[in-house]
Formats: sequence, C-alpha cells, structure tokens
Amino acid sequence: MSKPSFLGTPLALIQAPMAGVQDHRLAAAVCNAGALGSIPAAMLSPQALRHELQQLVALTDKPYNVNFFCHIPPGPDAARETAWHEALSPYYDELGLSTADITQGPGRAPFSAESAELLEEYKPAVVSFHFGLPAKALLARVKSWGSLVIASATTTEEATWLQAHGADAIIAQGLEAGGHRGHFLTDDLSVQMGTVALLPQIVRAVSVPVIAAGGVADAAGVAAAMALGASAVQVGTAYMCCPEATTATLHRAALQSPQARHTALTTLFTGRPARGIVNRLMRELGPLNSAAPAFPMATSAIAPLRARAESQGRTDFSPLWSGQNASGCCDAPAADLTRALARGLPG
Repeated sequence: MSKPSFLGTPLALIQAPMAGVQDHRLAAAVCNAGALGSIPAAMLSPQALRHELQQLVALTDKPYNVNFFCHIPPGPDAARETAWHEALSPYYDELGLSTADITQGPGRAPFSAESAELLEEYKPAVVSFHFGLPAKALLARVKSWGSLVIASATTTEEATWLQAHGADAIIAQGLEAGGHRGHFLTDDLSVQMGTVALLPQIVRAVSVPVIAAGGVADAAGVAAAMALGASAVQVGTAYMCCPEATTATLHRAALQSPQARHTALTTLFTGRPARGIVNRLMRELGPLNSAAPAFPMATSAIAPLRARAESQGRTDFSPLWSGQNASGCCDAPAADLTRALARGLPG
C-alpha cells in the first residue's frame, strides 16, 4: 500500500473549497473516498461554521481542510456605492425593485481571533487561506495545534512570499480556475498565468510542496499537473454537479450547457475578480466594471436582482462561478469522481 500524501490523505487530491455551492456533505464524501475534503468558511457566521464542523466530524474521521479569506475589509465609500446603485437602477426598475431597499448583508469575513478560537476546538489537519495569510500571531496559533497551512499564489512572487511567511504548502492557482482569484500582492491581472505556465515556475521557486489548481477536470489533467511537478492537485468545478453539492438547479444547468464554454473574470458580483460563466449582467456592464464597490461590498446590491430573476428561472444576475474547464461536471457521486480523478496520480 502506498504511503499517505503530505496532506495526510491516501490520495494527493483536494476538493476545492467553494462557498455558496457546497457544505459538509461534499467535504465528507471526498474525505471518505481518500482525498482532502474542504469546508469554505468565509461566508459562514461562527455559529454556522460550528454547525458545519460538527456535521462533518460526525460523517468522517478522516483529515479535512477548512478555508478562510484574508482580505482587509474596505471602509465606507458613499460615492462609489451611489455610482453602483445608479449603474444597477435600470435593472431594478425592470424587475420592479427599488435601490432604496438595499441593505448591507454579512458578506465575506476574513480570518479572525474568533475564527481561531472556534477552530482550535476541532484542530483540522489542514487550514487553507485565500488572499494571503492572516496576521503573524493568528498564523502561529493555527500552527500551534498542528494544522498544515496552505495558501493560494497566482504568481511566483506570491509563492515565495507565502513560503517566507509560513505557508507549509502552496496552491498554484492558474488563470483557468473558477471563483475568486487569490492574488494579494498586486491587482494587475496581466501578470496572471495559466496553470501550465505558472505551476512549474512556482515549483522551481519554492522548496515546499506545490498544489496545482485551475483547469483540471479529469484524470488526464491530474496526470499532467503531476508531471509538471505538482505534489497534489486541487479540483473544484468538476465537483459542482455532484449530488452532494448544494449548487442551485439553474447553476447546474449552466455548468452542463454550452454556455459554460464562455467564462470571464468579473468584479460585478463581489467587487473582486472571480471567474464565472458569462451572463447578461457581465455582457451589458462589462465584466470588470470599475463602478463595482470594493470586495465584498458589491454583493448587497446584486442580491435582490439575483433573487428576483432566479425566481423567474433566469440567471441574468447570478454569479455562475465556473472554471474554464467544466467538461468534468456530471451527476456522479463525489466518491466516484474522486476515484476517477485519482487514476491520474502516479503509482
């Protein structure tokens, strides 16, 4: 029998944490199949996170990952909010809504002392971070209970920074990846690379294990990433149509349609570049519209439009997160998908 991966799992595979389209059920299924399941915590209140962890450990005794964001919440910007509401007002009028009724929701919260306090009760095998790393004291606390710390890099500069600041392994997030870009040293999207270009450069630049992410949807993709020097592979989009995922029906349909072949980075839904399937809002406002407030403040004004349109069976205002390669999306159970992906691992 082969030895466990550096992740502590039999398989060197990670199910990417995907806020809004999954909960503990997907993570548990992946863990029980031998890979590393993940819980996305950025959109969860402390109470909701505790519930997710309680449910997860009731379903599996295998190693798992909990993922957090490390962004700095922006201050209020009334002028930008006004400009954003004005940009969206024609759509509000069309759907019989009023921008005067917009309220700020909880959005996405960064890792905090409260998060660490709760997490210490569970001591997950892996804790992962997006948009950099938490403050030094918080990171030291995570490491003190033995968790492996991994974090996303979108450039070699970010990879070397993460290694220097305490990351135990680095996710090389190629430009193909769905959802939010993990960049944190620069907002310049022109320096972002595809996985095939980025992965070997990061492997050469650091001495810690490197995890490939972005565009991998089948065993052949896993094998290619491992051949380029990856120590493990992270897969997200392919899991979104598994029965254990919570992906909405309209989103599932889009992922399994020709529409999924056209994705773009957009700031419209959260204020930060994230890859999703192109829809009406992205086409009409432009996917990287500067009127969108800073992350994560754009979300509040989109929410009423999304809810009303989805109630009518439309995805005009929905963030249809997807990587560039949705070809692996199918209705197969997560365990079956995990085993299929594992055929691309060496040995």
